[in-house]
Amino acid sequence: MPWSPSGVDFRVVVPLRKGLYFPGNLRIFPVLNCLRAGIVTAILLSPGSILPLIARESYFVVEANSGRILLAEGSEQRRPVASLTKVATGIVALDWAKATGTDLGVEMLVPPSVASLGGSNPMGLAPGDRISLRNALYSALMGSDNSAAQSIAHHVGFALQQARGDTGDPVKVFVAEMNTLAGALGMRHTRFSTPHGLYVQRSKGYSTATDMARLCIYAMRDPGFAFFVKQKSRALSFRHREVTKAFRVQNTNRLLGRMQINGIKTGLTSAAGQCLATSSELQPIVEKLPDGATRLTPRRLICIVLGSQDRFGQTETLMGQGWNLYNQWVESGAVMTSVSERLVVPDPATQR
Repeated sequence: MPWSPSGVDFRVVVPLRKGLYFPGNLRIFPVLNCLRAGIVTAILLSPGSILPLIARESYFVVEANSGRILLAEGSEQRRPVASLTKVATGIVALDWAKATGTDLGVEMLVPPSVASLGGSNPMGLAPGDRISLRNALYSALMGSDNSAAQSIAHHVGFALQQARGDTGDPVKVFVAEMNTLAGALGMRHTRFSTPHGLYVQRSKGYSTATDMARLCIYAMRDPGFAFFVKQKSRALSFRHREVTKAFRVQNTNRLLGRMQINGIKTGLTSAAGQCLATSSELQPIVEKLPDGATRLTPRRLICIVLGSQDRFGQTETLMGQGWNLYNQWVESGAVMTSVSERLVVPDPATQR
């Protein structure tokens, strides 16, 4: 029997009017966060407009290269995604470094704002410490380090301000870039509000399983990003005053190396529940064509699980089912009869 989440599947109660999604104009109010059977949340954008009530879990499985949608449930429900937010933080920083020719070894100053952050800070970063952009990316993407993510956002945001001659909060500048990328990728139901994903009062970001799949497909196209998230552990260092401190970061994704899983990111907050974005990659399909040429068909599944009570077990089940469905589709001729069967992820470079 196909796997499906238990619990009530809440549907749209008030239709959204077209054109309400504008970054900066959103007001989000958690109304319900109860019922031990699941997370139920109503989110208000403007008077008379309410988002769908959220079922306990959402998931989405897609083959990244063809865009073939394989499994989906509640995948258009807007909900907090916790540290999956750091996927956007990481790829925006890498895109900026590539665009500006910045070496990832550049040293960053840990900003004062990390002192007020909660959650994960595995290295114990403190204001005034110095860490390379590369090591901060490792810690943010592997260890879900909130202080590292905040430091990345502050450093890159400040550099963008200098280039533009702007002033203000560098972190807000960086988050604006995250939302610009989301818009370019067609993530119509996403709003990032922080670089780390903590559910902060009056600053509550959200996304959907479908939108996070778009982001992960884009991010995993970058070899550097893919390298960061597939590491199980990494030796890092940073400078505290005049002392160099060593640290070994462990990847929080315990599925790495199983079922050909090579990324991507975990997430967990009380508001978001257990979240997990994964990539599973098989060797390409090799075909000999009538003209003697060889055709290679790459294969990668992206699985997004939001609000789960067992993200790792659920992901293993979904990945197994996803590969079975993909193989059946390929064996039947790999034909898509409807646009609804395919997830299209635009290339932001073509939209500049």
